[in-house]
Amino acid sequence: MQRIGFVVPAGFQIIGLAAQAAFEFSNRVAGKPVYEVRVLSENGGPVRSSLGVALETDRFSKRSFDTLIVIGNEDAPGTATPALLNFIRRGLKQSRRVTSICTGAFILAEAGLLQGRRATTHWFYARELQRRFPEVKVEDDRIFIIDGPIWTSAGATAGLDLALAMVEKDLGKEVARSVAKKLVMHHRRAGGQSQHSELLALSPKSDRIQNALSFAEKNLGSSLTVDKLAEAASLSPRQFSRAFLAETGQTPAKAVEKLRLEAARLMIEQSHHPIEVVARETGFVDRRRMRDAFLRTFGQPPQIFRRNARAEAPGL
Repeated sequence: MQRIGFVVPAGFQIIGLAAQAAFEFSNRVAGKPVYEVRVLSENGGPVRSSLGVALETDRFSKRSFDTLIVIGNEDAPGTATPALLNFIRRGLKQSRRVTSICTGAFILAEAGLLQGRRATTHWFYARELQRRFPEVKVEDDRIFIIDGPIWTSAGATAGLDLALAMVEKDLGKEVARSVAKKLVMHHRRAGGQSQHSELLALSPKSDRIQNALSFAEKNLGSSLTVDKLAEAASLSPRQFSRAFLAETGQTPAKAVEKLRLEAARLMIEQSHHPIEVVARETGFVDRRRMRDAFLRTFGQPPQIFRRNARAEAPGL
């Protein structure tokens, strides 16, 4: 049986414990106890969360764990106690995986576990993590990152994606799919998937502009001229362009390129389609134009995203 230890500092964010459900349902799907889950803290006993709810915990000991999962707290730049840092450092020597959810990455970094490694955290705290720990290769737009025995994830629900990736590595894709279904999750997001949604970021105020964006998202492979988008919005091209800029702060052409980039990045990371096919399916026409757009926006060519996604695939 694999022991999973959730490490909670004072003021921990209780949503991070939602990842426990992935291990609980894995036991049910497997029909036997595969995982034993414990909640750990420096002194044991009740530990208060950021919501004020207290959780009963086990005190740090020399007991070994297959996986340690460090939950973030509401005071991300806060300093962890020496006992907590020593426990995490010891965990790297004794455990197969040491992981973090959300701002738990700060604790891993303070313990020295992220030095020279790729890591992520909630996008809101990513710059602070990079500023405080310049030796860490922070990637602020990832759901989760696997770098050797160290796994880090973004905030909130990303912890569930991280836990499901562990289940997939331990027990296989079919078990992970069954667990996701029981958790009423559409699917497990890939680690390389963006923390942001371009449609959500654009956030138009009117239904007409929203209809145009929905039309664009469904027809990325075709030519999306202003005339076509205006027709989907039931506006004249001039009215549409003016309303689109006012509501989103971007031109239609720029917004369409962002939607295409988001779709292309997902296809590159989650499929085996050749780069040429991805470029054609997402409306970039050819790989050169898509490469130029990737370099302009992400600073990296499409091939780097595919290579990183394959390196992080839990089944490998």
